[in-house]
Amino acid sequence: MPSDPQRPSGRALPRLAACLALVGSVAVVGGAVTAPAIPGWYAGLVKPAWTPPNGVFPVAWTLLYILMALTLWRLWNAPPTPARRTAIGLFLLQLALNAMWSPVFFGLHAPVAGFAVILALLVALILALRAAFAVDRPAGALLLPYLFWVCYASSLNGAIVALN
Repeated sequence: MPSDPQRPSGRALPRLAACLALVGSVAVVGGAVTAPAIPGWYAGLVKPAWTPPNGVFPVAWTLLYILMALTLWRLWNAPPTPARRTAIGLFLLQLALNAMWSPVFFGLHAPVAGFAVILALLVALILALRAAFAVDRPAGALLLPYLFWVCYASSLNGAIVALN
């Protein structure tokens, strides 16, 4: 009798820890690159009226990174199929693009290049979300807040490019 792919097994908790560690490492690198740029370079940019206070970003990203780790964990625990492999591959692609954005935008002080990265991230995320839904609906649903936030962040990045 096949086991329920989402039922905790002896491998579920180590896998969850691995997913949290992977996604958390992206968060840590992004934060380390972003924080030094906020008071100087970023503060000097002209930003659109819909820019939230700086304190909103770390709270939002922390929640989103947790949801992303849970998505990857659910996908990893799904039955091994070509669809699962595709979903995990697309998830990792969008995660790599996510990891690139802060070093490009904040580290290099390059809003135009950052905008190119975030648009690629948006495309990869949409593909990852569709693939995740095909494998595990809750995994796909966990990515929806992230999709909304990346759309919002893309609009901010684009406006910063236009205003500066």
